[in-house]
Amino acid sequence: MDWSHYRFVSIWDLPAPPDAVYEILERPEDYPRWWPQVREVTPVDATTGTTRIRSLLPYDLVMTVRERRRDPRAGVIEATLSGDLDGWIRWTVGPHGGGSRAVYEQEVEVRRRLMRLLAVPGRPVFRANHALMMRAGRRGLAARLEAVRTRPAEI
Repeated sequence: MDWSHYRFVSIWDLPAPPDAVYEILERPEDYPRWWPQVREVTPVDATTGTTRIRSLLPYDLVMTVRERRRDPRAGVIEATLSGDLDGWIRWTVGPHGGGSRAVYEQEVEVRRRLMRLLAVPGRPVFRANHALMMRAGRRGLAARLEAVRTRPAEI
């Protein structure tokens, strides 16, 4: 087993239509406004940016994120990652109940030296750190969707 390899799946059920959820998720430059652990997103060009994240543990991860697929009809956004994490991420948004289900998938290899050195003893802590980040992201997105839904119409 490669202890520096991770595969994550998070499922977010949200009380908003899939189009509204997708519209927010397709704008990563706005993630720091609603997802506290996404500290910074700096666009490089139309399909690439640099992202800095930090969850509970006292270290930042910096990655270049390059869009691989954007398909609003299918509700899919995919990107490749390189830097402290190498791999890919995918959002899939679809209807669920009276709202939406956003499925986040990530498969990465940790490249950050300290995390590789601590791969075996740190693995449960790294996974918990990721889970906390995802929980906060779901809460932040739900609040963002509610703010957008209740914003007064402009005259």
